[in-house]
Amino acid sequence: MSKLTKKQKIAFSKIEPGKIYSLREASALVKEITDTKFDASVDVDVRLGVDPRKANQMVRGVVTLPHGTGKQVRVLALCTPDKEAEAQAAGADYVGLDEYIEKIRGGWTDIDVIITMPAIMGKIGALGRVLGPRGLMPNPKSGTVTNDIAAAVKEVKSGKIDFKVDKTGIVHTSIGKVSFSADQIYDNANEIITTLLRLKPSAAKGTYVKSIYLSSTMSPSIKIDPKSVEE
Repeated sequence: MSKLTKKQKIAFSKIEPGKIYSLREASALVKEITDTKFDASVDVDVRLGVDPRKANQMVRGVVTLPHGTGKQVRVLALCTPDKEAEAQAAGADYVGLDEYIEKIRGGWTDIDVIITMPAIMGKIGALGRVLGPRGLMPNPKSGTVTNDIAAAVKEVKSGKIDFKVDKTGIVHTSIGKVSFSADQIYDNANEIITTLLRLKPSAAKGTYVKSIYLSSTMSPSIKIDPKSVEE
């Protein structure tokens, strides 16, 4: 096991061993225990009591964070020519169709979100091998397949994210930056956790939320009391 650095020792010393913090306490503490030269991301990990292998226990959804994600989201709008102007006006970084489909087929994935239209999904389906593993495939459930391209672009740019439980039953997502205020971190974390609570599958038995942890890039994790979340 590698030795802790001086900064790591200081960070761990600020977390009381065995203590379970309220979400509001953790939102302030995560700022204290982060000492990086860059604006670190703040992440939430929620372990759910579900079996993701069963379709009736799959948990996925979308949420718009009150204070955004704190990062620049690169959006590609794959749309028909009549929608291009409104996609650009809404803030899409890349707009087009066939030329970008060819770029993606060639391996280009320098984007964070792809938004497209139902009529175009037939063309995009063939890109599944490239987009699927990177989580870039548009999906109607996440609002990235729609005829209202402009609205979808604006939502993503303002802090809309989609999430999905992984094969181990954990939902992991970034909810902001350390430069955010403690209140902003709390608001964003509370928003996604309460959204998860509303998505509890009827087939899930026993304890639904098993654990919640808040951390930043390179910081220790802070365990959170699920009861401290304000629905």
